[in-house]
Amino acid sequence: MRTADRDARNAPADLILRGGVVHTLAPGGGGGTATAVALRDGLVARVGDDREVLTLAGASTEVVDLAGRAVLPGINDAHLHATWLGAMWPDTLFGEHVVPGPPPERPLSDDAQRRRAILRAGELAASLGITSYTEPGLGPGEDHGATGAFGTSVAELYRELAAERRLRARVTVLWLYGELDGPSDLENFLAGLAATDGATSDPRWLRFAGVKIFADGIPPMRSAYTHHCYADGVRPALLVAGADDAEREANLARMIVAAHRAGRQVGVHATGDRSIDVTLDAIEQARAEYDADLGHYIIHGDLVTGPQLRRMAALGVGLDTQPEIALRTRSLVDDALGPGSAAAAWPLQAAFDAGVSMCLTSDAPVLSPDWRRQIAAADAWMGPAADPRPRMDRLLRCYTVEPARQDHAASWKGTLAPGMAADLCVLAADPLALAPAELPDVDVELTVVDGEIVYEREARVATAETA
Repeated sequence: MRTADRDARNAPADLILRGGVVHTLAPGGGGGTATAVALRDGLVARVGDDREVLTLAGASTEVVDLAGRAVLPGINDAHLHATWLGAMWPDTLFGEHVVPGPPPERPLSDDAQRRRAILRAGELAASLGITSYTEPGLGPGEDHGATGAFGTSVAELYRELAAERRLRARVTVLWLYGELDGPSDLENFLAGLAATDGATSDPRWLRFAGVKIFADGIPPMRSAYTHHCYADGVRPALLVAGADDAEREANLARMIVAAHRAGRQVGVHATGDRSIDVTLDAIEQARAEYDADLGHYIIHGDLVTGPQLRRMAALGVGLDTQPEIALRTRSLVDDALGPGSAAAAWPLQAAFDAGVSMCLTSDAPVLSPDWRRQIAAADAWMGPAADPRPRMDRLLRCYTVEPARQDHAASWKGTLAPGMAADLCVLAADPLALAPAELPDVDVELTVVDGEIVYEREARVATAETA
């Protein structure tokens, strides 16, 4: 090793966290054995035991005594409507009820309000250990939307805030060329695809990744596009415009293929098994024409089947899902589709078994952005585990490692290893020593993004002078 490289590796750290348990979630990363992590220049400098990491403590190094607390990679919510959340919080669409209700009338009527909503959502995210999130749908399709939270102006405000270094979390954006939870058409989709500008000042802080398409609605509202009719005889159609089912399916496929040709990632809101089939057929066609893995994914996927999951794994198609919705709407799904239907929906274990890259997400403000609740809900939906530790590890990866893969950022974020982004959160207790049902009661103590502390629940325990 050259002297300059060795000197750089041994340069003093900016921040050291020691005296706890560090779960790197990196392959062979020693999670559960490391007790300290050093951060320098926005990157992880070293992970190991206290002795070896504290060799990087210098006169200006800040040292935090974890006092047994646990360090995780920063949480990445891959489906969080942050601007809308900033307008609505602490309210959510579900609230404490079984079914979602109408959102509060809090429209964002100008850019100043939208800017404040984004910043407020950033503060909330930081308090939950969230260091990255995806805004799944901003663009011209919602320029006149009732909430004011999804139009092109929001995308431009994100661009401004990123340039000003005001963002509290890293943000991925999907463009939206139709209405949120509503219709879209091929002509406007193709026009938007050709016109929108994805340039940003720093793609590690703000990245316009691709597009979102609403294929259908949701099963409880009898608007998921399925191969069979609902219990009351309802047969819904796709949300994509067309004269009949065949034309609508063809237009959805054309949208997906066009986005793939343009090199854009596609997230398709598809909950019914028929809408998922149409989506997978289109992705297979697109990859046959141009075989590039762009990280396309199904959003929600409530009624996805075992054969579809195996097909998704083969095509490299991911799944973003919200298990708390499964728990809350079980009876509604049975009412809509017939008794026992919910038991076959949201097949989380089958997705794991098939090798599908799965992200657990909140869909906030549909639900609370608290990721701990989604992990507990996933565990409850899957039923008792013989050993809760490996399940907890796997579910944590659905909020860290897998979203980084979805963001095409697995080479630099999502795990804690030297050279990776210094994004992490500190929990009051080791999650791998708990049952998932206990996780929602564990406090987030500290959040670090790009090596900077952006949230701390209490005053820091130690400084460099006491290290």
